[in-house]
Amino acid sequence: MVFGALALPALGPVSAIAAPTDLYVDNHPAAKCADHGTGLQSAPFCTIQEAADIVLPGQTVHVKAGSYNEQVKLTRSGTAEAPITFIGGEDKLSPDWTYAQLVNPDWQHPYLHTLTITGAQHLVISGFDAGPAQQENVLVDNSSDITLMRGGAQAYSTIEPDGIRVTNGSSKVTVGRYRMGGMQIDHASGTVLTTSEVGSVMATASPGTVLVSNNVRTGCHDGLVLAGASTGATVENNVIDTDTMSYPPKPCGADTNHTGIRVYTDSATGTKADYNVVSPLSGGPAYDWADQSYDAQAPFTTATGQGAHDFVANPYPTSTPDKPSISPIIDSADENAPGMLPVDLGGRSASDDPVAPDSGTGSGFRDRGAWEYYGFGSVYTPAGPTRLLDTRDGIGTVKSGHSLDLQVAGVGGVPATGVTAVTLNVTVTDPTAPGFLTVYPHGRPLPTASNLNWTAGTTIANLVTVPVVDGKVSFYAGGPAGSVNVVADLAGYYGSKGSVFTSAGPTRLLDTRGATKLSQGGDTVDLQVAGVKGIPAQGVTAVTLNVTAVKPDSGGFLTVFPHGQARPKASNLNWNSGQTIANLVTVPVVDGKVSFYAGGPAGAVDILADIAGYYSADGYDTYRADGPWRLMDTRIDMEYRASGAPTRKAAPVPAGGTLVVDLGEMPEPYAVTLNVTVTRPTAPGFLTVYPHGTDRPLASNLNWVAGQTIPNQVVVPVKDHKISLYNGSTGPVDMVVDLFGFQQ
Repeated sequence: MVFGALALPALGPVSAIAAPTDLYVDNHPAAKCADHGTGLQSAPFCTIQEAADIVLPGQTVHVKAGSYNEQVKLTRSGTAEAPITFIGGEDKLSPDWTYAQLVNPDWQHPYLHTLTITGAQHLVISGFDAGPAQQENVLVDNSSDITLMRGGAQAYSTIEPDGIRVTNGSSKVTVGRYRMGGMQIDHASGTVLTTSEVGSVMATASPGTVLVSNNVRTGCHDGLVLAGASTGATVENNVIDTDTMSYPPKPCGADTNHTGIRVYTDSATGTKADYNVVSPLSGGPAYDWADQSYDAQAPFTTATGQGAHDFVANPYPTSTPDKPSISPIIDSADENAPGMLPVDLGGRSASDDPVAPDSGTGSGFRDRGAWEYYGFGSVYTPAGPTRLLDTRDGIGTVKSGHSLDLQVAGVGGVPATGVTAVTLNVTVTDPTAPGFLTVYPHGRPLPTASNLNWTAGTTIANLVTVPVVDGKVSFYAGGPAGSVNVVADLAGYYGSKGSVFTSAGPTRLLDTRGATKLSQGGDTVDLQVAGVKGIPAQGVTAVTLNVTAVKPDSGGFLTVFPHGQARPKASNLNWNSGQTIANLVTVPVVDGKVSFYAGGPAGAVDILADIAGYYSADGYDTYRADGPWRLMDTRIDMEYRASGAPTRKAAPVPAGGTLVVDLGEMPEPYAVTLNVTVTRPTAPGFLTVYPHGTDRPLASNLNWVAGQTIPNQVVVPVKDHKISLYNGSTGPVDMVVDLFGFQQ
């Protein structure tokens, strides 16, 4: 009676019970499934086949993620307006997919497929992984308007291809977001394979085949093959690699067939091939078109008119600081190709690599192949200096043990969305007790890190580059009971559009000692930076400088700002009479110059400026806002995370000594952004941070007097995955190093 109610058409508005919209399959013990149940969520079927035998047009069968020991045959049809849908598992971002796994209990039988669709129409199947079979794991036979999405059909046997076969007059079959050993299409029309990882594809007597945005890796077999009058095909946006699948890649033997794209003469009519990337590493031809082989793109395009936007190149080139490279896959696909999906194999939308040219169609930044590349960071837009926070303007001081949240997205020229980090010059003033300030991403746990340290009554500044979460950053005041005023001036922000950072130095650009000091209260010095000490003469948008004020006659401050612009209400350095103090400054460049203004009571001050890097349209490094994380604290035992690096026992860095910091498990960075603090010095001195394995430069990042605790942000190139910190003092000093991000 239950099956009759489900299967029979409605007899009238009152006398019949409508079929349910959803059926359920769940073989987990807690589900208490029934072999001949209703298929409702409260009493699910135990097997997929039970649901497949009764499902009606418009119904959806929900299959709980897990393993199902069965072969499944689908024969029932939906309609164009009311297709039958099977959904297995959950569609999460890769690699966190959850499938309904079909495990063939009789996989050694030579003629049994794990999933068979035969004589059916208007089906949508999503989220199934078809297990081993001696022939193809999935067979689509004499069926039309079939969609297979988000699944797997991996290789388990010796025959090729052995993932999915579409055959026997099937039409309009779409396979997308699949991982499979191979795909065979024969005597079918309008088959689409899109956004999948596949071992190889062979289409025979199958006109209108569409092969788009797939990663094809064959292991010394042909990649994509059209034969037997498979005319009118489209082959676009694929990444094809026919090498040995070893690492490093090795050429294939001379007796193997390992052509990237092979189109026989009887299939060339009306067929289009373009926007593909074919690896040459197998040693075989990139193309065989109408019985003519081609090793390179140019002669292939000249002879056939095809592949005008193809690349015959290594799809995954390596990049180093000395030899940067961008994969031809990135931001270069034909977004208008037929069969394109809105997401990649993992379910992610297109992402614009900020340093790759947008050379594709449509948005211009879809990637070729099945995967969108996300392994890049952000680029920088200089802005300001613009004051975003001054607790003296009605907000009130920040009390020790409390945090203050600051909205930065959508404020002061910062975009409302897409901001990954901001660079702020942060100043604390009027502290009533000793303490420290930590600037960190909003909503995250308070890290073991600090950006500023002070004693009662001190005014001190530091540059901070901090990740942005929910459009905000947070400020935490630590230390004994007390309070402090906080001022934050925007220097710039990171996002998907902007300038690329190139590390340089540290190299001295300015030293007024021995020349004329800056008179406080009126003097401005203009510094030429473009075209100096390795900085390009054109195209520089901003520079990062470590600026030091040396032995001022009286208390005062320094403002570094874009040349030719009005001096802003902001400061980068504050000092007391006779104090030598440094701060990192990132400032926009106008007319190739930046300007320095010394303010305060009557007096004069010497200024040093050391280049740490510059921003421009050229370059390959992007910034990963990461942290803050503590890399080193010489006051405690520190265990390096890098393989083979020993634990460093607690001990200060001796006079004239160098501390080498291993960057642990961090992926090979080209430069790092750090907050470095020196504490408990026994004598005056200075700190120089520089790339490991290089000569120590004539530059400094920090200056101190005995007993002082003082921090500074440092941007330094990386060599050998390490950095060096030199103690330029006659006494020992402890050092604390916190990571805020890195360039790669």
